Amino acid sequence: MAKKEGEWAFPVEMRPRAEEWRFDLERALDCVVGLRAEIPEDAFTAQILGTLRAGSGVVIRDDGLVLTIGYLITEASTIWLTTNKGTVVGGFPVAYDQTTGFGLVQPLGRLGVRPIERGSIASCRVGENVVMAGHGGSVHSLKATVFARREFAGYWEYVLDEALFTTPAHPQWGGAALIGAEGRLLGIGSLLVQEKIDAGTIQGNMIVPIDILAPVLDDMVKLGRPNRPPRPWLGLYATEAGARLVVGGLAPGGPAEKAGVKVGDALLEVAGGKPASLADLFRRIWACGSAGARVPLKLLRETSTREVLVNSADRSDFLKKPHLH
Repeated sequence: MAKKEGEWAFPVEMRPRAEEWRFDLERALDCVVGLRAEIPEDAFTAQILGTLRAGSGVVIRDDGLVLTIGYLITEASTIWLTTNKGTVVGGFPVAYDQTTGFGLVQPLGRLGVRPIERGSIASCRVGENVVMAGHGGSVHSLKATVFARREFAGYWEYVLDEALFTTPAHPQWGGAALIGAEGRLLGIGSLLVQEKIDAGTIQGNMIVPIDILAPVLDDMVKLGRPNRPPRPWLGLYATEAGARLVVGGLAPGGPAEKAGVKVGDALLEVAGGKPASLADLFRRIWACGSAGARVPLKLLRETSTREVLVNSADRSDFLKKPHLH
């Protein structure tokens, strides 16, 4: 896709070149579409994620089904998809799975894009060269390297047993495609990360691995969500502060706020056990049962400890549902 005047582009030396790969690079990049979503101002996620969200998605099926990162389409009232050839069609938000972080969009017209084949991170080693592809072809795609494969925990009650981390950072990472050496889709861009490595700092992206899509894909398409009990959600944004886990924020009107949890509280125990990490904190919460389970917390507030019982909820109950007009 030719760069339009005034449009940003990666320097030529940072872009993937067709002769460097054993697959049809242009065809793979054309599987990535632009995604723009509009969200109502009164949506639950509007204040945090905004009412206009833009990123990418990847065509993964012959019917044009687009895989993206879920936060782009959460509570969306309008979605537009744009191909590298300039075709623009509306889209319907089929599903958002909070456990994996994936979102699905069904085009409401023909995109004219052939789907990309899905791969597996089992074939991807640390140190391997990959392509981080945003919508717009090679000018918006980046030669990258996998610098880590490990667990990831996000403060919004989210854990991946294994995620990929790539560098350098793609500035439009949301929904971007991680394409492996064989031309297969390995994951979807989720976050910008900054980490200390040896004596320096490295900037990169966290990638949700494609492997965790297959077990839930059919249910997401048919039911709008995986066919499993929803996890208990507290609406509690936690962060690691030294050796302690501290409440850094609360979802307005969420279960934790209603139970009296305050920003700044240190989380000492969950259901009688001391969480060892952010990931362990959330896993202990989820072990209390499905959404609606009561979750006992022991907190340290300034110099005194207190115990609260949080009536958990299903996070999706707080979100606006899509309507097909």
